Amino acid sequence: MTTLLLARHGLTHLTGPVLAGWTPDVHLNDAGRAQAEALGARLASLELDAIVSSPLERCRETAQAVAAGRVTEVTTDERFGECRYGDWTGRPIAELAKDPLWPVVQAHPSAARFPGGESLPEVQHRAVAAVREWNERLGPKAVYLVCSHGDVIKAIVADALGLHLDQFQRVTADPASLTAIRYTPLRPFVLRLNDVGGDVTGLRPAEGSADADGGENLTVSDAAVGGGSGTT
Repeated sequence: MTTLLLARHGLTHLTGPVLAGWTPDVHLNDAGRAQAEALGARLASLELDAIVSSPLERCRETAQAVAAGRVTEVTTDERFGECRYGDWTGRPIAELAKDPLWPVVQAHPSAARFPGGESLPEVQHRAVAAVREWNERLGPKAVYLVCSHGDVIKAIVADALGLHLDQFQRVTADPASLTAIRYTPLRPFVLRLNDVGGDVTGLRPAEGSADADGGENLTVSDAAVGGGSGTT
């Protein structure tokens, strides 16, 4: 079972009021750098088998903060890049909220194609395909981190939860938040969602633990009826 940690990039001067998309040279601001450093400190005790990043600067800078002091280097994968918002790129959110496409993005994102850009189903397809490929490449005992963007993370989470893409707006991914998904042969398990604090040691199962091998009469794909005793 492979454990994927999804980290959203830290804050930039555009995060929130403007849809940055693939706008070039958008870097972490002071608050974002502090968030990235705090994320790196939280994960410092956790061995990571790979650190993968969107090619955009704000993600690479966040991923580098996690990689600081490690032998693991940051690898970029364009499939984890931000949605290509086309004509929406760089425009204020308040302005976009008046666009006729806005309610479609909110209620029926599976039908949303950004003018001159990607559709949200295309974004989900490329991101989930990348996750599956990395899972296969790294193997069932791996724990690795991908630093990406809000809509990309939400699309991956929706897939892991078996949700239709039209429900992905119910998922939240705050700046520098951590989401953890464990992929087993039968199904994924979402271990953490939009986590912005707390211990992370339980995200790598101990050898021989019930969480690692399923325990007596269980497989790693079985869900704990009644909730179980926890994974930490």
